[in-house]
Amino acid sequence: MTIITVIGAGSASFGENTLSALLRSRKLKGSTLRLVDRNAQSLDIVHRLANRLNKEWDAEFTISKHTHHRDALEGTKFVVSAIEVGPREELWKSDYELTLKHGVHQPYGENGGPGGFAHAARNIGPVMEISHDMEQACPDAWFINFTNPMVRICDAVNRYSKIKVVGLCHQIYAGYGMVGVALAKDLGIEIPDGLEGMHADVMQHPLQHLVKQQTVPLVDIRAAGTNHFSWLLSIHDRRTGEDLYPLLRERFFELDPGFEPLTRRVFQDFGLFPIPGDTHLCEYLPWMSDPVTKPWEKFNIRLYGWEAMAGLRDFSLDRLNDMANGILTIESLIDTDSEGALEMIENVTCAGTHYHLAANLPNEGQISNLPSGSIVETPVIVDGAGIHPVHAGALPESIAELNRRELMVSQLCVDAAIEGSYEKALQCMLLDPMIRDMHTAKNVLDDYLETYKDYLPQFCK
Repeated sequence: MTIITVIGAGSASFGENTLSALLRSRKLKGSTLRLVDRNAQSLDIVHRLANRLNKEWDAEFTISKHTHHRDALEGTKFVVSAIEVGPREELWKSDYELTLKHGVHQPYGENGGPGGFAHAARNIGPVMEISHDMEQACPDAWFINFTNPMVRICDAVNRYSKIKVVGLCHQIYAGYGMVGVALAKDLGIEIPDGLEGMHADVMQHPLQHLVKQQTVPLVDIRAAGTNHFSWLLSIHDRRTGEDLYPLLRERFFELDPGFEPLTRRVFQDFGLFPIPGDTHLCEYLPWMSDPVTKPWEKFNIRLYGWEAMAGLRDFSLDRLNDMANGILTIESLIDTDSEGALEMIENVTCAGTHYHLAANLPNEGQISNLPSGSIVETPVIVDGAGIHPVHAGALPESIAELNRRELMVSQLCVDAAIEGSYEKALQCMLLDPMIRDMHTAKNVLDDYLETYKDYLPQFCK
């Protein structure tokens, strides 16, 4: 049996999906689960729900709750982390709006752009505290990361600690969704009325899920690149083995031009299909912030619904509380998806063999023309010996250059946050594809560091 520590367990979606997936596992029956969250109230909800699932599903887990990670690390084999320095929506909105004061319109501002710097810098501190404590308490454990910005968080753990890190993200399924829409008639996929695209609109999520559900069993996608910036290398029919890339090139351009228009244009100009969908793709491209041409309008880039998502999170916690109290049935938790955490833990623990569509690991040559040691996303094989990247080869040089720039910006961000280096933080801003003026880069950085000085004390030396 194994010991699993979940940090950020009080998150509504994380508590629901990962928790229920682990407790459903027959292979992990009898293991130890330690739940950690700084928010004692949400932690209590998830802990009580875990106890109910443990009893009703006969999981035989030993479950404990902790408000500090240090109390839950000794001897653990897996640390699953989904922490977020909050309040998430308020800070994200602030990251976005602050740059507008300086004439910079970053199209999304979560993982790339100046907002990606602020977001990463806030989260890197607590993540490094966890990883350094792991070096003492459980040096051989895997750190399974869900915290964004994915590349920057995993890079920090990989380069500034001795801990093994893997980053998991479900964004490859946006690629499956777009492929499903494009090849719907060829594959017999039903597209629900009202589906507009793969963007981050909570009202669209159920419709997107319906398409992805139908597409995944029918086609095999192989993608590689960096998180939220990966590229479709091959696509085949699972039933016949047919190469579907030529058909995708034809069918995607027959769709309404309003369907994922940025993906459409990048596919057309670079010849390779981008996986993440417009919402995330826009964060890394140097052509998306021009104040004169306003590309965010041309490509209909939609912002994250900050207020709606904050409200949904509160609603979801209330729902979990009702489940914990026995007021609601737990039937809806039978089919939840841990987004890869379960597969990593089961197959390493039980010496299985599992092919996973996408995971983030240090580059050991799996993408030959991206920097060695940088965090890249490829398929992986998971077995009793660990998590191993699948060789993807070289990306087309033009695309590799786009990814290389983002990797360099990410590494400068990490170095700046770890060292408290103003010089490296400024260089990070100057190289960011959203920044077009040297004075603006400095003004944005200074404003961020002043606004977030309580979160970023390393820069106040």
